[in-house]
Formats: sequence, C-alpha cells, structure tokens
Amino acid sequence: MAVNRNPFLEMDVTKMLGEFKLPGVDLEKIASAQRKNVEALTSANQLAAEGFQAVARRQAEILRQTLEEAGKSMRDLMEQSAPEDRMVKQAELAKSAFETALSNMRELAEMVTKANTEAFDVINRRVTESLDELKDMIKRGPGGRK
Repeated sequence: MAVNRNPFLEMDVTKMLGEFKLPGVDLEKIASAQRKNVEALTSANQLAAEGFQAVARRQAEILRQTLEEAGKSMRDLMEQSAPEDRMVKQAELAKSAFETALSNMRELAEMVTKANTEAFDVINRRVTESLDELKDMIKRGPGGRK
C-alpha cells in the first residue's frame, strides 16, 4: 500500500512563525497543536478510506454471490415440471432473495457506521485534547507561568 505523504506535516511551521515574535505566545506549542490536528485529520481520512474500501470489497463479494445464486436458482426453477411447482419454487426464491438482500444491506450499513464512528472518534479525541491544551495554556498565562 502506498504511503500518503502530507506536505503540511513536513512544513516547519515554527520556522515560518518564528519571524513573528508575540509576547506570551509559545509558538512551539501552537505549531505542535496544529501538527497534531493535521495528523488526526489524516488518520481520520485514512480510516474513512479504509472503511470505504472494505464496503466496496464486500459489495463486490455480495454481487458475485448474488449472480452465482441467481444462476443456480434459475437452473432449479427450470427443473420443476409442473407450473404449480414452478410458482411455489419462484415464491421461495423471491422470499430467500429478499431476506438475503435485507441481511446484506444491514451488514453494509453496519460497516459504514463502524468506519464513520472510528473516523469521528479520532477527530473527537483530538478536539478534546486540543481544548485541554488550550485550557492549560490559558491557566499558565503569558510567559508560560502558572
């Protein structure tokens, strides 16, 4: 799997902001916080992409299974001789296909929900950490003193 490089993580924000001297502002902490924010977003995006890929793979597998089952069902249906037997078999096949479709939709929905939850949890944790860091900086006041 190719490694995605994030140019924002490679920039030295501290150097860029170093020219701006602001009293009581710890540029290193701000740059570190922003770096963590970008890392969290990158991680959340990676989790979302992996979830999307898993759903796509499962959809392809479901399609393959459906086509195999449809072929088998058609052969089974053609083996029935009497029209009444074919109608009964057709009703059984329709019921089975409907139940399978519902099960597959439920499974795919759960996969999407799980992927979204994992990505959201990464962002949620980072927001919480960021707010804690901000609270800590405010408590310390200018110059980093408590």
